[in-house]
Amino acid sequence: MSRISVRGFAVASATAVTAVGSVVGVASGSTAQTNDAEATANGTTLLADIPAGQQAQVQTASLTQQAETMAIAADATAKKDAEEAARKAAAETAIAKKKEAAEKAEREAKERAEAKAAASRDAARDASEIAVQASYTVAEVQAIARQMVPADQFQCFSNIVNHESTWNYRAVNPSSGAYGLVQALPGSKMASAGADWQTNPATQIKWGLNYMNDRYGSPCGAWSFWQANNWY
Repeated sequence: MSRISVRGFAVASATAVTAVGSVVGVASGSTAQTNDAEATANGTTLLADIPAGQQAQVQTASLTQQAETMAIAADATAKKDAEEAARKAAAETAIAKKKEAAEKAEREAKERAEAKAAASRDAARDASEIAVQASYTVAEVQAIARQMVPADQFQCFSNIVNHESTWNYRAVNPSSGAYGLVQALPGSKMASAGADWQTNPATQIKWGLNYMNDRYGSPCGAWSFWQANNWY
């Protein structure tokens, strides 16, 4: 049988050492005791020097401890891998949710903008349905504007018109020649909305609304610019 060294095992303690001392002492006298002392001092017990039954116990204990150590190491590695996988999955989920939320917000903003633009276009097309009169009071002009301008944009539109013409659809700027409710310059630009641009406030409103939407995105966008520059 080969001589295998086993260090630091509790199993090869009192009983094993005693057995080794007895066997070797009988065979070799004091020399064996000296060898035994040296082996003990070196902290090494030779497996071949231990009786067969105790060898089996030592080997079993060794294998059991090795198996337990390997199992503990495997459990620790598996736990670490699982935690890392969970962190990675959580991070990927968070990124995906953030991206999805951003895309949803962008879609909703685009849909709102398109809805407002469509509402404004639809309102502008309704100008032709408003009955033409020989003349209009300020209240009548404002009523027409309320029918044509989206409700959430009316106040901004009204602010601009109030500053530009005080709701006088025949207003003329003596210096520049700007004309009408929204002070188009030149006034003839409003002909693109209708040939009656000089006398019909609905035509002027239609043109002004289209101008604000095209250039500033909405009447409120135009009003924000007006406040910063005193013109639009």
